[in-house]
Amino acid sequence: MIKEKYNLWLERAVKDNDLIEELRRISNDDEAISDRFYKDLEFGTGGLRGEIGAGTNRMNVYTVGKATQGLAQYVNSVNKNGKVAIAYDSRNKSDIFARTTAEILAANGIKVYIYKELMPTPMLSFAVRYFGCDAGVVITASHNPAKYNGYKAYGRDGCQLNLEASNYVLSIMNKVDTFDGVKSVNFEEALKEGKIEYIGQNVIDAYLDEVQKCSVSSDIDLSGLNVIYTPLHGSGNKPVRAVLQRIGIKNVTVVSEQELPNGDFPTAPYPNPEIKQAFELALKLAEEINPDLLLATDPDCDRVGIAVKHNGKYRLMTGNDVGALLFNYVLIRRKANGTLPKNPIAVKTIVTTELCRKIAKEHDCELRDVLTGFKFIGEQIGILEKSGEENRYIFGFEESYGYLAGSYVRDKDAVVASMLICEMVAYYKREGKTLIDVLENIYNKHGYYYCSQKNYTFEGESGMKKIASIMENLRVNPPKEILGSVIVKINDYSAAVSKDVINNKETAIDLPKSNVLGFYSEDGSSFLVRPSGTEPKIKFYLNSVAKTADECKDKLTKLEELTKTFL
Repeated sequence: MIKEKYNLWLERAVKDNDLIEELRRISNDDEAISDRFYKDLEFGTGGLRGEIGAGTNRMNVYTVGKATQGLAQYVNSVNKNGKVAIAYDSRNKSDIFARTTAEILAANGIKVYIYKELMPTPMLSFAVRYFGCDAGVVITASHNPAKYNGYKAYGRDGCQLNLEASNYVLSIMNKVDTFDGVKSVNFEEALKEGKIEYIGQNVIDAYLDEVQKCSVSSDIDLSGLNVIYTPLHGSGNKPVRAVLQRIGIKNVTVVSEQELPNGDFPTAPYPNPEIKQAFELALKLAEEINPDLLLATDPDCDRVGIAVKHNGKYRLMTGNDVGALLFNYVLIRRKANGTLPKNPIAVKTIVTTELCRKIAKEHDCELRDVLTGFKFIGEQIGILEKSGEENRYIFGFEESYGYLAGSYVRDKDAVVASMLICEMVAYYKREGKTLIDVLENIYNKHGYYYCSQKNYTFEGESGMKKIASIMENLRVNPPKEILGSVIVKINDYSAAVSKDVINNKETAIDLPKSNVLGFYSEDGSSFLVRPSGTEPKIKFYLNSVAKTADECKDKLTKLEELTKTFL
């Protein structure tokens, strides 16, 4: 069966010369052929993501084509005069996949709005809602290495496509013939006929207006703030700089080597602001510029990482640290400005630091937990919107460097986060404090909460089986303690059940079912584990709680070592 698929592609996959060359190159490599054809790239709630290349298990114009034909039939099932918005980032083939998507949607009678150039993922979410679209697509693999690309689909609410809609698209994809079942028209002809329309500067300006409305420190002079920014060869370069200029930040130095789009990411093999390597050039530039803040956004500009100067050295801050600081800052400033709504609501994911619960309680703010994935935060905004309480939402955040203030989009947004971070640094600088000082004050008040993540990669078919076996073993043989502290609660989100281990009682978890396990100990420390939805990894989210920094750090180190025993 695999060889038959390969031979069919060898004969018919002729739209992309790179695919033709690759298929010929692997003709005598059974392992390489098997890896490309042993399964179809699966369309899930995150759309498609995989390595760029030839085969059913790769990102290429044909797998994108099948996904788009499925999406087109979904749109036509909910609206006969449907509309879809499209955006793409700097990754290799992103522009080609975006045009392919537009051509197929137009051929299926759907009006297409597409950005003329690369744009951040949140600007796709904005365009969906701006034009009243039935769906949206952004071509990106977020912060993955250069060999990956992806296809993220959105619903009419601006959130990533829900499970029901994703299953519908998948069911159509499974029936579509790769080479004969996908409709298509010529892009330029469809553009002339009005079936495809470029998204204009007016929409970009409208988005930036909404971002700027989220400012909470318009009373502070930001002209003295000195910032180094790197878009890591991605789509954040123009919008981030534009919004910083709008709020009066004059001293923004861009890392020149990483300013322009480049899908090979030559200076950042892992274009991920969560890791230090992505900051190497910015840190080198900081020796000359001496900035207050270093900002880095990932290729599709939905995540932002930072480094701040403290005691003469630049320290990288985690997503949990920045999320807690921003949450605390927004509450303080909106309360001071008189703009904090009655009964405010914030939303975080289940793997995000519990320190935020203490901050929420201090400020009388409701804090809601949702599953991993920012679309679940977006859904909460939508729920509030339907009940006329959208203004109660003040902030959403996840540990993986994703933040959102405002309801103008329904996905994490590094543009608004970059703006708020700059404001926050300037606000505390005026008080003679760094963000490290402020975080230490929060710890002194609420206790130390240190978090980290351990990821283990298992490639290919055997890797998928390995990850599944690790999850199953943890379910069947759960640990009884964490570093000597007895486990008092186990959450199995796949069964939507929380087990009180001490009293042997179970209660329902009011969240959609998901393949996640959480283990919580008596001293407050915990770890959660789940397979990645976009990469061949299993992820451990580790949380240590203690009264002192040294004790908390020691616990976290031991927790990291503990994860290896589960493999």
